[in-house]
Amino acid sequence: MKITLYGAAGTVTGSAYWVQSGAHNLLIDFGVFQGDHTLQQLNHDLPPIDPHLVNAIVITHAHLDHIGRLPILKKAGFNNPIYATAATIEMAALILHDSLKVQTFDLEKTNRNRLRQGLSVLTLPFSKEDVEGVLRLMTPLPYEEPVEILPGIKVRMVEAGHILGSASVELIASEQEKTVHVVFSGDLGPQGMAILKDPEPFKKADLVFMESTYGDRDHRSLKDTLLEGEEIIREAIGNRGKILIPSFAVGRTQQLLYYLAAARHRGENFNFPVYLDSPMAIEATQIYMKHQELYDEEAMELFRSGDLMNNLNHVQLCITPEQSKALNDVEGPCMILAGAGMCNAGRILHHLRHNLWKPETSVIIVGYQANGTLGRQLIDGVKNVTIFGEKIAVKAKIHSLGGLSAHAGQSDLIRWFNSVSPSRPKLVLSHGEDKAREPLAKIIKNNYGIQAFLPNYGNSVEI
Repeated sequence: MKITLYGAAGTVTGSAYWVQSGAHNLLIDFGVFQGDHTLQQLNHDLPPIDPHLVNAIVITHAHLDHIGRLPILKKAGFNNPIYATAATIEMAALILHDSLKVQTFDLEKTNRNRLRQGLSVLTLPFSKEDVEGVLRLMTPLPYEEPVEILPGIKVRMVEAGHILGSASVELIASEQEKTVHVVFSGDLGPQGMAILKDPEPFKKADLVFMESTYGDRDHRSLKDTLLEGEEIIREAIGNRGKILIPSFAVGRTQQLLYYLAAARHRGENFNFPVYLDSPMAIEATQIYMKHQELYDEEAMELFRSGDLMNNLNHVQLCITPEQSKALNDVEGPCMILAGAGMCNAGRILHHLRHNLWKPETSVIIVGYQANGTLGRQLIDGVKNVTIFGEKIAVKAKIHSLGGLSAHAGQSDLIRWFNSVSPSRPKLVLSHGEDKAREPLAKIIKNNYGIQAFLPNYGNSVEI
C-alpha cells in the first residue's frame, strides 16, 4: 500500500490522501487550501491523479478544506462512490452549494474589474452541475460498523468529535492473507466540547495519520475560556458596543449558541439581541437539531427539557442581505455572529468595515486563523487593515478565545494517540504547520520511542 499526501502536509488545509492498494485506488478527503495566495493557487489544478482511476472516496467530515476540491474532480471525470456519515452528507450539500455561491459572487466582482482594465474574464473551476454530481455520488456509512467499499477494503467510521457527522476513518485492507489497519484521524475535537460526543480512539493500527493543528500547545481550559468570554460580554454591555464574532457556520456557531443558552440557563443577564447573520449557519443549525442521536448526554438533556430552545428565544435570524445591512443601524449592546470564520469572505467583512474603527466594539476570534487571512492579522495586532479596498483603523478590542477551538490541543492529541501506541504503528503527522507538528513529534518520540514522519506536499508513505 502506498499513500501520497496531496494536501494538509506542512499546512493545515487541503486534506487529501491518495491511497493505492493492490488493484484499487481511493482518496481520503479532497479539500481546498485556505490561506495566502500561494496556497490557494494549489486549488486551481488537480494533483497528478487520474480521476478515472479513483475507485472510491471516503470523507472524514464536511468542512471545505476536506471536501472543497470534489467538484473539480467530478468535472475532470470522476464518477464513483463517495462515502461519508449521513450527517456529513447533509452538511456537504450545504457547504458545497455555499462555496459555489461565494466563488460566483467573488468572480463576478473580479471580472468587472478585469473588464474595466481591458482584460479577459475568468471562469470558475466547476459548476452547479458538478456540485450536484458530487452529491449524487454520496453514500452514507454508519458509525462503528466495518463496511466493504471495494473488494478486500473495509472502512470503519468512528466519532471524531469535531463537527456534526465528523469521523476518524479506519481502513482495513486485506491482500494475500495479510491485513493492514490504517487510521486517518481526520480533525479531532477536544475532550468535553459542547453538543458532540468525545473522539473515539483506536486500539490497533499499522499506520496512523494524525492531525496536528495545535500540536504545539494546549488550549485554555473550557471553564476559564467561558469565564473570560462572559467577562468580555459584560464589558461590551457596559460600553454599549457591538460584539462581532467571525464564526464558522458549521460547528463553531452551534457551540456558541449552546454556550449562550447555558449561560442564560445559569442566570446570566445576557438579554441583549443576538443576530445570527448567516443563512448557511442557520441551515447548519437546523441540521444539528435534526441529528440529536449524535449529541452527548448533557446536550441531550438540555434539548429534551426544553431549556435549550427557551434560552435561545432572543436570537434573531438574518437571512436576506437587507436584514444584514440593517444591522449597521442597530445600536449596541448586541452580538452579531457572521461568517466567514477566518474573516476572508462573507458578511463579517461588512460588519468589521463598519465597526473596527470604533473603540467600543469588541471582536471575539473563536477559531484557527490561517496565515494570510484578515483574522490572523487581527489577532497579530495590526493597527490598520484593508477591507474592500478601504483602509480601516483597528480601534476595536480584539479578543482570542482559543479554548473554544473545535480542534484537539496537544494533550488531547497525545491522549488519543496513547490508546493506539501499544500496537507500535508508523505515525504520520499531517494537517499542521511545522511549528505545531515538530513539538508534537518530539513529545511522541520521547514518550513512546516512535519517530513521526512529517510529510510535505507530494510525499508518500508505504506499508
